[in-house]
Order: sequence, then C-alpha cells, then structure tokens
Amino acid sequence: MFTKMLTNKISYIPASNNRTRAVATNTSLSGKPPLSRSVSSPTSKLQMVQRGFVCALLASLLCALVAVSPITHAKEKTSFDVCWSIYVGWMPWGYGSDEGIVKKWADKYGIEIKVTQINDYIESINQYTVGQYDGCVMTNMDALTIPAAGGVDTTALIVGDFSNGNDAVILKGKDKLRDIKGQNVNLVELSVSHYLLARGLESVGMSERDVKVVNTSDADMVAAYTTRDVSAVVTWNPLVSEILAMPNSNKVFDSSQIPGEIIDLMVVNTEILKANPKLGKALTGAWYEIMATMSGPKAMADQAKSAMASASGTDLAGYQSQLASTRMFYQAADAVDFTNSAALKQTMEYVANFSFDHGLLGEGASDPSYIGILTPAGVYGSTSNIKLRFDPSFMQMAADGKL
Repeated sequence: MFTKMLTNKISYIPASNNRTRAVATNTSLSGKPPLSRSVSSPTSKLQMVQRGFVCALLASLLCALVAVSPITHAKEKTSFDVCWSIYVGWMPWGYGSDEGIVKKWADKYGIEIKVTQINDYIESINQYTVGQYDGCVMTNMDALTIPAAGGVDTTALIVGDFSNGNDAVILKGKDKLRDIKGQNVNLVELSVSHYLLARGLESVGMSERDVKVVNTSDADMVAAYTTRDVSAVVTWNPLVSEILAMPNSNKVFDSSQIPGEIIDLMVVNTEILKANPKLGKALTGAWYEIMATMSGPKAMADQAKSAMASASGTDLAGYQSQLASTRMFYQAADAVDFTNSAALKQTMEYVANFSFDHGLLGEGASDPSYIGILTPAGVYGSTSNIKLRFDPSFMQMAADGKL
C-alpha cells in the first residue's frame, strides 16, 4: 500500500498495544504465537494503516533495482520458502506443516518446502515482495497494492476462501445503512474494513464524502464503541460479535452482501512458478488434502480444526464460528468455478478503483487500470503491465485428480 495517505483528512486513535515487527519460523500449532491477520489479533490490521509509507519506499527501491540491474529469469531449483500469517482461512498452512502434509507433497515432487509463520501480516507480504519468500498468503487487495504495485509479477495459485459475513458495518441506535450519513465512522483505514465501507456506501448511492473516517486500531475498537462519541464502526469478527452483543447495536451491512470480494489467497512469484511448476503442484496438492480433512468425517475434521483453533487462540467452537462466516472452497472444483467466473474480473475492477482513489497503486499510476490483472475471464487494466494473475490451472489439476 502506497503513498497518498489520508492523514490530513482523518483523526487517529493510537493503538493501545503496539508490537514491533517480528518474524517467527514454523511456530508449532501446539504453542500460542502472537497473532497476525487473525480475527483475534489486537494489532494486525492496524499495520495496514502504516503500509502506505512502507510500500511506497519498497516500490521505489524495486524500481531502482530494475533500472540498474539486468532482468533475470527465475531458475529451476529444489528448495522453496513460503510464509503465512494467522487468520481463519490460513490456519491450514500451519496445520499442514506441523502434520507433515506439506512435506509429503514436496517429497512426491522431489523438492523441499519450508513453511514459515510470520507474526506480522504486512511484514510477510513485504518480505515476499523483496524476494525473501517464493510464496505468501494475502488478500486480493493486498496482492494488487503491494507486490503487483511494487512491480513483482504475482500469481494467485490457490483461491482459498472469501469473507462471507466476517466484516461488518455497525451503527449505534440506527438500523439502516443510510443513517450513517454525516457520522464519524471508526475503522482501520486502508484495510478491507475501509473497502467494505466504500462498497456499502456505494450500494445506497453514497460515498466517503458523506462520512468522516476516524482511523482506529482494532485493539481500541470495542472500547471506542462504548463511548458516547462513537456511533458507527466497521470491523471484523470476533469484534463484530462482541459489539453486536451491546444494547442498541445494529449490523447494517456486511461482507456477505459483497460475496467474493474480500478473497484470501496463496500467491507465488510468477517467474518462480513458471520455472518450477513442481512447487505449484506440491502446494496445491497439500492444500486440498487438508481441505479434505477439514470437510471429511466429523471426528477427523474436528481434530484438525481443534489444532487450528488452539494455534489461533480460540477453541473449536470459536473457530467453527469464524468458519461459519467464511466461504471456504473445500473442493478444488468450486475454487476453479469461482476463479473462472466473470464476477472475479469485476471484483478486481472494484478493488483497483478503490486502491487508486486512495493512492495505493503507486505514484506512477495515472488511473485504476495502470496495473494489468489477468483473470480467466479476461484482463482488467493494462495488457502491457500485467502484474497480478489468477491462474486456476493447478487447482484444476487437483479437481481432476491429476496431482
């Protein structure tokens, strides 16, 4: 996320629990690591507020390197590094690493894959973008505005899920979205909450000009809502559930009303994937073995989900609640259908427009179509500057039983 921050237009409530950016490798699912892009994390999405400055510098450095260095293509290799951060839809990666599922599939293709948990979601994307990792989990919006906008050609290898109610707009004492007009709205600026607000306002013929965004950390959201001055918030679970349990609180819009727009991915550097298709096959094979476990017989599924729940700081019931508002693609064929749909291209146009309007596509972007986004339904944006690709071919192999 890039340079044109809105600090001159917003108020800011500081985080109550700042955390330095730290990296932890292969934290065991039996432990309790600090949370990152987790629905129970106190600071994860707050980092999204700061990423504009970080990624502007990152993009400038990448462009400078390209200018002074000859362009090289990735070479075939046998050892790979991928990273993940804690979130309901990404817990399977930690489970797959701990249970040896990723290793089993890597061994099948004669390669090694090191799976690393990074405690800071945005830092994980930054490290992927500068080449520390061959693959990384991230949302569709972040894939566009960090690596793709930084010049790193990136492929969405696995479309794992989309938010289907995890994110919501909540009003105090009002029960219609139109009632938000003229109010201060507390949210984590430039996060998916900000995107959800923009889409919600659009649905009732309004825009951000009709409200005032108040940048608030997720750590402070519940406490802020209890004060007299705060009457509107946009946040995610489990904060949504906690706030809705308070008197006179009403959910007036949520991510189930924009299904398929907040998407969780495993992405891989395009050049590395081209040179090393075995990486794509091994990661995809491992993922759908885990999906089969999670959607299989109850005892087996509950055992796996319990491990994921413990690692994310909750219990099985809590993790099941999070999954209930997450549309997981347990079947590869469903993920392929979603990726092949024309709706995905339309979604990425929405995301590109939001990102451009908020200065997240970089200083060189003259319009929302500056970066090309390749989907099976066609390209949105510049065909000469394609930097984000949705490639369902490996998921199709899984669906066809050819991995």
